[in-house]
Amino acid sequence: MTQRKTFYLTPEGARKLREELEYLKTDKRAELAERLRAAIQMGDLSENADYIATKEEQGFVEGRIQELEYILRNAIIIDNTDTARDVVDVGAWVTIQEGNFPPETYHIVGPTEADPLNGRISHESPLGAALMGHRVGDEVDVDTPAGKMRVKILKIEYR
Repeated sequence: MTQRKTFYLTPEGARKLREELEYLKTDKRAELAERLRAAIQMGDLSENADYIATKEEQGFVEGRIQELEYILRNAIIIDNTDTARDVVDVGAWVTIQEGNFPPETYHIVGPTEADPLNGRISHESPLGAALMGHRVGDEVDVDTPAGKMRVKILKIEYR
């Protein structure tokens, strides 16, 4: 028996996934069906590159639809109304500083929404996991692929 996976999503992240799902199930499916009809009308499907490419894209889209439905069905939407405001948890914006480097602010999210280049880190990432449960003023050791680092928590916000 397969164990069900839980996905932590911010309300914004859940909304974006629902919008993507709706788009794929309506507009994208209709577009692919039209492209398939046009390719079929061209004749011999065994050597029809448009037909083959569209069928491959259709398979990808159907797989993504299944993935999004699974994520949304098993999602826990982060509600920060009952979160202790002075502790890092999923949904927090945390400002940290490493040594004399400039401070950096990260939004702690679930892995599905992680986008490190845009300041959204997973609570399962090395930095996110190390920050969880800590307070302003705490110094936290982080084991990263590049080695150990020590950061100080300067600010925790829930917006």
